[in-house]
Amino acid sequence: MTDHDHPAGRRAVCRRRRCAALIAAGVLLPLPALAGCSEDDREASAAASQDIAPAPRSALKNGGTLRWAVDAMPGTLNAFQSDADATTARIAGAVLPSMFTIDASGRPQRNADFLDAADISTRDPKQVVTYKINPKARWSNGTAITAADFIAQWTALRGKDNAYWTARNAGYDRIGKVEQGANAHEVKVTFARPYADWRSLFTPLYPKGVMGSANAFNDGAREQLKVGAGPFLVQERDAKESRVILVRNPRWWGAPAKLKRIVLQSLPGDKRAAALAEGSVDVAAVDQIAAKRVASARRPATSGSPRTPAEGNAGPQSNGDRAGARTGAKAAAENSVLRGYTIRKALEPAYTQLALNGSSGPLADDRVRRAVARALDRQALADTVLKPLDLPSKPLGSHLLMAGQYGYADHSDALGDQDAGAAKALLADAGWKSDGADRQQAGQKAGAPAPDGYPDEDGDEPSDERYAGDRYGDESDESDEDLPDGDSDDRNPARAGRVHAGAPGRGERPAAAEAPLSFTGAVGSEVQQSALLRQSASFYKQAAASEKADADGDTGSAAYAKYKRYKKRAAEALGAAEMIETGQGPQLPGSGGHPGARHAAVERAADAAAAPQPADGKTSRVAAVKKNGKPLTLRFVLPDGAGSEQLRTVGRRIASMLGKIGIQTSLQRVSDASYFQDHIAGGDYDLALYSWPGTAYPATDARPIYAKPQPAPDGSLTVEQNYTRVGTDHIDQLFDQAASELDEGAAHTLVAQADARIWAAAGSIPLYQRPELVATKKSLANVGAFGFATPRFQDIGYQK
Repeated sequence: MTDHDHPAGRRAVCRRRRCAALIAAGVLLPLPALAGCSEDDREASAAASQDIAPAPRSALKNGGTLRWAVDAMPGTLNAFQSDADATTARIAGAVLPSMFTIDASGRPQRNADFLDAADISTRDPKQVVTYKINPKARWSNGTAITAADFIAQWTALRGKDNAYWTARNAGYDRIGKVEQGANAHEVKVTFARPYADWRSLFTPLYPKGVMGSANAFNDGAREQLKVGAGPFLVQERDAKESRVILVRNPRWWGAPAKLKRIVLQSLPGDKRAAALAEGSVDVAAVDQIAAKRVASARRPATSGSPRTPAEGNAGPQSNGDRAGARTGAKAAAENSVLRGYTIRKALEPAYTQLALNGSSGPLADDRVRRAVARALDRQALADTVLKPLDLPSKPLGSHLLMAGQYGYADHSDALGDQDAGAAKALLADAGWKSDGADRQQAGQKAGAPAPDGYPDEDGDEPSDERYAGDRYGDESDESDEDLPDGDSDDRNPARAGRVHAGAPGRGERPAAAEAPLSFTGAVGSEVQQSALLRQSASFYKQAAASEKADADGDTGSAAYAKYKRYKKRAAEALGAAEMIETGQGPQLPGSGGHPGARHAAVERAADAAAAPQPADGKTSRVAAVKKNGKPLTLRFVLPDGAGSEQLRTVGRRIASMLGKIGIQTSLQRVSDASYFQDHIAGGDYDLALYSWPGTAYPATDARPIYAKPQPAPDGSLTVEQNYTRVGTDHIDQLFDQAASELDEGAAHTLVAQADARIWAAAGSIPLYQRPELVATKKSLANVGAFGFATPRFQDIGYQK
């Protein structure tokens, strides 16, 4: 699972929150003042809420095909089944009725294509919602959309008939009856219990032919959808070619679709960069590495680039020259294609969190969880991911609403800001204490960065076969002459004046934070990575020299063993920095590099550099806190796939922060395939990073994520989607009250109170809102990084 993934499959079972596969065009509306946000924060968040190249329909061509990369072929075309996914949701948005859509601020808006009106017509004694269907609205088989379709959908989803294999019934289970009103185009929905999120219902709406019987529901719409009612229809689900083809709906009564066809092509994330270079897709969500490849294609080639045959050659070419020319010609051709794309970027309505498993072990104690949370510099973590993209990098302050969303407020003060002293006090109160003062040698500056905590107290290092082997460093060489000089910018003139080398002092941030962070020049934080790696090399060089002096020629001493380790790490860190700076770092397939080996080398050095570093040439370290003689060590599980590199970078920074308060972390990398199901859902972790999508209906959609786990009859624990296993009765009550509160202001207050309680429980720590990066053809309009907004598929098209 990558950082672009959300908990697998679970997101398919709750509207927008599940339908963004774990891991939507509208007009920005003015928002009222939101508590807890400055005007600048609100403006920055609004500006970053979507990037879709808006254009009026009159400026677009009629016709054309849009090839849109999707994560996978849809498991089903029925959005209410458990194997529905992001592709299911995208198709449903284009071919089926939506009573309400979501705007850029995350608020539901009546869809005038389908509804003339929809309001709460009665509140007492029962809540009654009256829908007035647009009389023009009809299914593609010519029949009108009527109350009968609403009744069939409620019957299928209310949860009373187990023959229907439904994934969810939230909201539908609160309805007492659905009936025709004054005519077939009026529907009256009477609720047995009040439901604040009633606008979430009947979206998408399926025809009664799909919902009318269990057999039709279970199987009839899995692989085909014969009848629709949107600007597009499903023409074909081609499993052999891994694509779904949508075509214009000839019976569509609204503004006709500009595009003639949309081809949703299944294309894994690691194949998209190559597809863009070939020009075989028009729209594709991408990671930061692929985004940088698109951006860099617009820059002129350097003088050191391989010559192509067109550039000429004064003499005969060797085989190597000809190979270089072919490589250069291929790169030039790819760049030519890539220059036809642009990167749309926004803050995705989804956030990455640090999850703390509170079911057992040290993290079952809320004081330890709060200590972990208060050790985190969330601003630094947000900067790592978002600043290189020129996106607002303020840490997310809510579990339930995204920045810029209507009603958003920062409730993190319920837990408290970063404070190492407070964190240590919480640990001490829980019985986790240092068994002595930090080992410091005379002359060390107070407040300097914590020392290297990577080896255990006895000098042993954690073994990890993925890091076996020695690309840099020479274990048999006892000379100091080859120790790398991490302080020099002379080794790479391009870095001169950009990064201040040397150890930061008290209160200072690493020098890389001062480097220019432009989207085109530093996507993926390469400037930061190389600067931190060089700084790490300098630290390790100093530490190695100090340990060698302490060893005093005794090659069998612990000090000498540390000297060898530090020397090796210095060489690894410097080598990784040089690979990044010379363009040999993580590269895309087809770019002439060897991404596998280079990724491994860079990440190996980065893992070693993640632990707190020695300062001022001393080898002091923060002593691990212990309880009953046992150090506090937390197992930090991270995905191992190539697409999860950014997540691992964040994980290493968190490990370093925890090391500064005496918490040891054991980083465990597991396969993407097993990461979520076996470890997150299975509860086999102490710390983990994964993402949740945002939602316009937090009272309904977020409740299962934070619900208090309940014991099942068989003795197991029912956690719903609360994979941290941390919850309280009070949080559950606040969600229940918010879901039943029909006054919008009062409902927002209850959601805010629930969020503050979730912060205080410290089971889930939001870090940052994730970036949404979408490569699109430059000629396309009204498509890209949608943010919260529901796409208007009929308005997507090519500019004239």
